[in-house]
Amino acid sequence: MSAMRELSLPKGRPRNAQLTGNAVSMNRQPLERSQSARRAVALAALLMGTTFLAGLPAAALAQTAPAPAAPVAEAPAPVVDTIRTITVEGSQRLEPDTIRSYIKLRVGQPYTQQAADQALKDLYATELFTEVQIRNDGGAVAIQIKENPVINRIVLEGNKRLKEDKILPEIKLSPRQIFTRSKVRADVARIIELYKRQGRFGANVEPKMVMLDQNRVDIVFEITEGPKSKVRSINILGNEQFSDGELRGEMMTKQTGLTKIFSSGTSYDPDKMAFDQQKLRQFYLTKGYADFRIVSAVAELTPDKRDFVLTYVVEEGPRYKFGDVKVVSQLRDFDEERLAKTLPMKNGDWYNAKQVEDTIEQLNNTLGTFGYAFADVRPDYARNKEELTMGLTFNIAEAPRVYVEKLDVNGNTLTQDKVVRREFRLTEGDAFNTLQVKRSTNRINSLGYFQEKFEVEQKPGSAPDRIILEANVEEKPTGELQLSAGYSSLEKLIFQGSVQQRNFRGRGQTVGLNLSYSQYSKSAEVSFTEPYVFDKNMSMGVSVYRRDYNNFNYVNSNRNTLYRNTTTGLQLRAGLPLSEYLSAVGSYTFNHDNITVDRNQYYSDRVNPTLECDPIIAGRYLCDAIGKRTTSMLGLSLIYDSLDNRVRPSRGNSVSVTAEFAGLGGSVKYARLRLNAAKYWPVGKGFIFSLRGEAGAIKSLGRKNDLTNGIDAVSLTDRFYLGEPTIRGFDIRGVGPRVVRKYYTDTNNDLVVDGLNFVCYAPPTSTTTAVRTVATSTTVCPTGQNLLTPDGVNENRDSWQDDSIGGRYYYLARAELEIPLGSGARDMGLRPSIFLDAGAVWGVTRPRLETVQVENTLFFPTRNTSGLPLYTQIDAASLVGTVCTPSAISSVTNPINPTPPTCLTSANNTPQGSFYPPFRDFFFGNTIKPRISIGIGVNWNSPFGPFRIDFAKTLLKAEGDDTKSFSFNVGTQF
Repeated sequence: MSAMRELSLPKGRPRNAQLTGNAVSMNRQPLERSQSARRAVALAALLMGTTFLAGLPAAALAQTAPAPAAPVAEAPAPVVDTIRTITVEGSQRLEPDTIRSYIKLRVGQPYTQQAADQALKDLYATELFTEVQIRNDGGAVAIQIKENPVINRIVLEGNKRLKEDKILPEIKLSPRQIFTRSKVRADVARIIELYKRQGRFGANVEPKMVMLDQNRVDIVFEITEGPKSKVRSINILGNEQFSDGELRGEMMTKQTGLTKIFSSGTSYDPDKMAFDQQKLRQFYLTKGYADFRIVSAVAELTPDKRDFVLTYVVEEGPRYKFGDVKVVSQLRDFDEERLAKTLPMKNGDWYNAKQVEDTIEQLNNTLGTFGYAFADVRPDYARNKEELTMGLTFNIAEAPRVYVEKLDVNGNTLTQDKVVRREFRLTEGDAFNTLQVKRSTNRINSLGYFQEKFEVEQKPGSAPDRIILEANVEEKPTGELQLSAGYSSLEKLIFQGSVQQRNFRGRGQTVGLNLSYSQYSKSAEVSFTEPYVFDKNMSMGVSVYRRDYNNFNYVNSNRNTLYRNTTTGLQLRAGLPLSEYLSAVGSYTFNHDNITVDRNQYYSDRVNPTLECDPIIAGRYLCDAIGKRTTSMLGLSLIYDSLDNRVRPSRGNSVSVTAEFAGLGGSVKYARLRLNAAKYWPVGKGFIFSLRGEAGAIKSLGRKNDLTNGIDAVSLTDRFYLGEPTIRGFDIRGVGPRVVRKYYTDTNNDLVVDGLNFVCYAPPTSTTTAVRTVATSTTVCPTGQNLLTPDGVNENRDSWQDDSIGGRYYYLARAELEIPLGSGARDMGLRPSIFLDAGAVWGVTRPRLETVQVENTLFFPTRNTSGLPLYTQIDAASLVGTVCTPSAISSVTNPINPTPPTCLTSANNTPQGSFYPPFRDFFFGNTIKPRISIGIGVNWNSPFGPFRIDFAKTLLKAEGDDTKSFSFNVGTQF
């Protein structure tokens, strides 16, 4: 019988556990042996023990009487089998030929133990098998395998701070892959590393395996996240010139404390710790400590693994001043002494490494302006440790003047090349100029078609004096389809739909359709703009629109529609650049306006037999504006724009002057002038400060002011208005000239509302009625009666009727500081700011004010839809005792009852309507004095539309102004 050999997994190699139950921990690696292997090991141990024991007497005997040497027989040569067949047993998914290809055993080769061991190693190295055995039966080699299971799914349990979409892409295992323990261990380490990046150094991951049928498994990672490890304290040793607090303020990492509850910088991060070391070096180098160094930086985790203690050991060294500062130029176009005089640092100034870096950049920009794109500016330092000075020489190496060889545009799939190329301020063959390259970058950014922070790249050309400018763009969607519903403190419920393509057909054209609806306004507009007509540097645009706007006032704190203005119009525009930053835009506008009021609410026959707008109810200024009119207007704007980005500017200026003339036909004639200006500064560390201002004036060229009747020459709808949202802290149209109607109230408690006379009044008693007589003296009343002053008006603003009537002049100024947030908030589109607004509107003719001082003086009948007054008619009545009691009534337009009931003493019907309460009009707000407010606000580009929220505090206001502390707008543009 031929010998049989069985090879099993060497000791220490992982093999699959025999699983019982649902889940098995994968932290243990049990090692199994086959029964044959265990018997072989036991037999070998027995033979070795017997041989050892049998040899002991022989050894002792050899020490006393050596025996003669016996002849040694030669060991028989080992039998080497030739491999006749190689079979594979136990494979399920893998083909036998595939398995045989992983090993070097081949039919016809001799079978050796070394070759079998190597085959075992090769098969385990594939990580496809959980168990492998090789048997040899006289050259018939059998490979018994057990395949690693297939992963059915990956399950994460206990993860709350890190969601699955953050963990699963980072690990190697995934469904339908082959399970291997090495990948599990690697994934455990990766998950723990992800938690460490979040500052959770106490996180623990326990992997488990759930066996399924068909050799499948579920891998479960049980995660214990643990608390977030904070920085308990930051210790700095060796600092003498600056306090610990001052140095901590320069660091990105912050200590935990009550003031840092909402700060993300209190978490420990090794990368941030390395960055903080750089921040400390920069701080000291800007203060003149050129020899500063950090001796050590250690982070120690507390025993409970909840906090870190950071310790920095620093060596400040002495403080240096600038020595002689020179410029040595190899370029003949530059005067060394003149360049040296323009440098910001002078001999004797404290040394500042940041200033040196900025100076190098400034010199490179200056050289680039003259065409030296590849100029090399290198500083040479001359350190004098005895005098503590740092001499500095800026060496400008020889470099050729560079010309633009080629302009390349890459990455644009929709946008045509010419749309990008025409924004370049340089063309092939031009001398290189860094200012023009920067301007080109700003103009391409302002298109809004490409990724943010786009930069024109500069690459060497085919010769040392040639350069290639590349615009490597990354397009972003320029088409917008918006269907939104929102709520505004101005317009209440808002519904808006718009379709706009800002890069139509990739030509840079803008096409738009906008529809909006709210409780007080409706609009529809179609527009088209071509920025380069026939590829010439001239723009044209056209807009057709219809706008319905309901003006309003407040009556008893309720918004009340005052008049409706319907505008149908057309506007044509044409623009022409006059220089790089200056352009002119001309326009022609034709509008048809129809201003109407509710006839039932504001019309009466109180003055004339025919119905007409009643100034008592509507106000004379509104009655004068009612009617249809047409406006034919020419406009011209001069615009200076040097902003780095028109969408979100951070640097530059913008100034525009617009003059408009209405009177080229039409029924309205006026001249209007508007001024707008804005300036933006980056003020360090992401802050952006801006100043904006605007002003306007309008003058009638037709009508004259009617001072007698209080009618201004400029129509109500053409005047300027100011309030939310242009000046925060005030309600819509809450600033400027206004007519406020205050109603009289019974302030003297004489049961009659009037504002005419002093009254002698005795209140009623149980046996007498009230006595009320007009006082003949303003000091004395008859005995038993009290002298009462005339009634006053109600000073509760919610009870007023407040009508803003606008002005002919206005100005508005804004100062705003945009506050930077972390990268996460920036990605969400959050932009908080603090602001100060100031402005005023004034210059209108004082309107004619109305006053009604006696109760039940003015009766206004209720009318039907045809404008006829209504009456209450008693159709049927009968006597109840001695009283004629109605049993049927109706509303009619006939003042006489044709068939009155017999018990009625009169055939006259009762008019329906109401008496207008006594009131007094006041005129407020017509002053040039500024109104000022301060506050904070947040812009958010939310998924459901732009959102703006403001909290403002009014510092200065005029009598009658309507203030408002909180305002927000969502779901529509503002």
